[in-house]
Amino acid sequence: MTIQSTQATTTTTAPNRPELQQVIEEVVEAGYAGVQLRVRDEQGEWVGSAGVSKLGDDAKPATNGLFRIGSNTKTFVATVVLQLVAEGKIGLDTPAADYLPQFELDPRITVRMLLQHTSGVFNFTGEYFPDGTIVPGIPWQGQEWVDNLFHSYPPAELVRLALSKPARFEPGTDWSYSNTNYVLARLVTENVTGRSLAEEMHRLILGPLGLTGTVVPDFQTEIPEPHAHGYYAYQVGDEWKVVDTSSMNPSWISAGGDMISTTADLQTFISALMSGKLLPAPLLAEMRTPRATGLPKNEYGLGLFVEETDGGDILYTHNGGFFGWAALMYSTPDGSKTMTASITTGDAKVDFAEMSATFLQVRQRLVNTVFGNRA
Repeated sequence: MTIQSTQATTTTTAPNRPELQQVIEEVVEAGYAGVQLRVRDEQGEWVGSAGVSKLGDDAKPATNGLFRIGSNTKTFVATVVLQLVAEGKIGLDTPAADYLPQFELDPRITVRMLLQHTSGVFNFTGEYFPDGTIVPGIPWQGQEWVDNLFHSYPPAELVRLALSKPARFEPGTDWSYSNTNYVLARLVTENVTGRSLAEEMHRLILGPLGLTGTVVPDFQTEIPEPHAHGYYAYQVGDEWKVVDTSSMNPSWISAGGDMISTTADLQTFISALMSGKLLPAPLLAEMRTPRATGLPKNEYGLGLFVEETDGGDILYTHNGGFFGWAALMYSTPDGSKTMTASITTGDAKVDFAEMSATFLQVRQRLVNTVFGNRA
């Protein structure tokens, strides 16, 4: 699949929005390489970009560029699973072990628990506890992660690694974000339908919505053009290194975050989902029913966060990211007001904690600008 590039850096069917252009310029000033932002609201639809598409070049990111969406993938996967629930092929409160007997899962773990991160299953990218304890999983940072950028991880391998580790808690008794849940959800989908997740995604979402810029890559290493480049700066001893992470084998994260999309496709998807075009009303209500996460002002439904602003308004969202990439996807409950964005990291020599803190500030700045200074 090839999508032709555009030379435009700002496209708008709405009045001029200098405040939006200003905020993405501020994101770049905070140390990021490039930004694409798409906002749709009562004023119309505005699209803009800032920064550079590639380090060393002057060209801005294409506003129709493709990018890695990270954990926004989870909202797509959850929607597919719930569509299969609507078709009577999966039971939301059926033990996942009924669909995946090969893994000898705890029979108390239901499909709902997978989608809501309440299964307690170990996160194959590692578990991080409040006291600072770390139980490692697969390589996910530093030189070891870079050395494995093109390694292929079959989904079953990731699951078996996770199941070889102690569970974080008893099923259904707590909440903890685990990528393993969504690899299991992928395998449930494939075992039930006899088709790949990519095939089901095209049948149920991508085809009906015409999302031609969205890819379920599996082991595919390249991003279709046009796309900006993401970078990972990491330290080996006293030396800093920078690697372009545009090309990688995303099977290391699998259905926990491997998909590729555009701001336009994410906008179409989240708006359609929230306005009831993809799920029957009872299942959309199930998806939106939150579980406390322990994160400030955030709860988790089935594949999406439920974020409450200080003003009491609700936003439905999922963000995603890993080294080189970050993606934002926000919507009001009726799907009428949305914000989708891609942010690529550059060569800033900062550690993971500092980068994460900066990202949280950038995300909040964007949300405040688009939805009002209330979050």
